[in-house]
Amino acid sequence: MAGLAFLYLLVPVAYTVAFSFNDAGKSNLVWRGFTLDAWRNPCGAPQVCEAFAHSLQVGVASTVIATALGTLLAIALVRFRFRGRPLVNLLVFLPMSTPEVVLGAALLAQFLSLRVQLGFTTVVIAHVMFCISFVVVTVKARVASLDPALEEAAADLYATPWHAFWRVTFPLLLPGIAAAALLAFSLSFDDFIITNFNSGAFTTFPKFVYVSAARGIPPQANVISSFMFVLALVLVVVFQVVSSVRAGRRQRG
Repeated sequence: MAGLAFLYLLVPVAYTVAFSFNDAGKSNLVWRGFTLDAWRNPCGAPQVCEAFAHSLQVGVASTVIATALGTLLAIALVRFRFRGRPLVNLLVFLPMSTPEVVLGAALLAQFLSLRVQLGFTTVVIAHVMFCISFVVVTVKARVASLDPALEEAAADLYATPWHAFWRVTFPLLLPGIAAAALLAFSLSFDDFIITNFNSGAFTTFPKFVYVSAARGIPPQANVISSFMFVLALVLVVVFQVVSSVRAGRRQRG
């Protein structure tokens, strides 16, 4: 049963990869024959590479901002006691539990009331808004698992709080931060609903796919989707291998 469930999840991926080799012509709705034309020229469809570049720019910008802010917030929530801490914990989970339609419409209303021009900036702000929650949850679990005695030992060796953080705490947090960054990037890259509300004329890759779906997504878009899937798979495998190697070294040490 687990194998059937896994196979079911891979059906859309298999369809995407298969139709990246389709000799589509004007439409990519029906299989017409095998060809490598789309792979030889992935930018052959109008605006496909421009939309892909926009999604990469938004994903990188929102990931960097959300990871930095979310990591600091996660450390503060676990290591410090301050007034309003329970409220902050509640507010962190709100974007995760709020439907994307509600969040996107609320952000759009705010941007319109402030007369902010919709585009790249508003999309990044919107993506940071919901990505921070996932970063905080991921990094918070990592911070909670750390042994405070390690930092105390660094302090006993006359390390300043700043040096103790960068030499002890940060390296131990790095796997959690990296996982949070990968999660934030994937959420930002494939988001459509919130982006569609707050992007205006700015087109990201999911918006391009949605607009193209009526006449059949061009095979070039399938090529880019297949490439991103393989890239994500490779990154996950590399991350797991590196984590296993480091864990083995710690056990031997």
